[in-house]
Amino acid sequence: MARGTLDREQVAARLLDASAKHSFDPVHEVDWDQPQPADLFYAVPEHLSLYGTPLWERMTPEQRIELSRQEICNIMSMGIWFETILMRMLLKMAYERHRPESRHVQYAYTEVGDECRHSLMFIRMIETVGARPYRRPGYLNTLGRYVPVLLQGAPMWVGTLMGEEIVDVMQREMIKDERVQPLVRQVSKIHVIEETRHVSYAREALARRLPRAGRLEREHARLVAAESAVVVGEFMANPAVYKRVGIADPEAARRMAKGNPHHLEVKRRAAAKVVPFFEELGLMGGPTLKRWQRSGFVG
Repeated sequence: MARGTLDREQVAARLLDASAKHSFDPVHEVDWDQPQPADLFYAVPEHLSLYGTPLWERMTPEQRIELSRQEICNIMSMGIWFETILMRMLLKMAYERHRPESRHVQYAYTEVGDECRHSLMFIRMIETVGARPYRRPGYLNTLGRYVPVLLQGAPMWVGTLMGEEIVDVMQREMIKDERVQPLVRQVSKIHVIEETRHVSYAREALARRLPRAGRLEREHARLVAAESAVVVGEFMANPAVYKRVGIADPEAARRMAKGNPHHLEVKRRAAAKVVPFFEELGLMGGPTLKRWQRSGFVG
């Protein structure tokens, strides 16, 4: 067995063992009936896109909490969209490898099971806090249909990491913050524990793949990294959120959020793990740097 394959199988075996010991059924392990205190936020206040802006200063405490409720539900809606695409990519990979005896493939199936439960957990949380899911823009809906075909090899793992690592960093901060609703913290904790394995799987796969990738695949991965950053960045300042909160000019609020130094700092902190990893692999810089700057995740 080649060393790269052995490494891949060893990583997958370790992750399968961890999954057997630390997996959750959110239907039964989340207290969906717990109280939601009226004075607690649904996200870390400093994470909110309008935090520190003149608009934020004019908001009542109740409006700020409502903004947090809508923003966390927007992120959960993005998570459902992303995880559905990821499941399709993993299943396509498993199908095409046609090696169910491989631990690598078996872990792909395990991760699909995790992501199914996460998507159900997210939609139930949205419903439990009394909100509605956010619909993705039409162009993203169309693009999402083709992503499993367009992203294979290194680009697949790059897109996966952009979707996973940004939210992971923010949820780790949520878990520790007692200003955040216990329900949100409980959901975030389950997600973080299981996503740690998913991030490890994707990072190891990308690090193995890139040395064998040709120039075209590497450039494609570099492009996907930047464009994924733009998509995630746009989701984080969604005018539909501001409309539901009752802000008179949602587009003006979006522009304010995108230029908000507090919001940009949150973005850069959220990207503080994935960006250096991409830099180490040679996936940053060049013509795509402007797209990264537009996303707000780098200066």
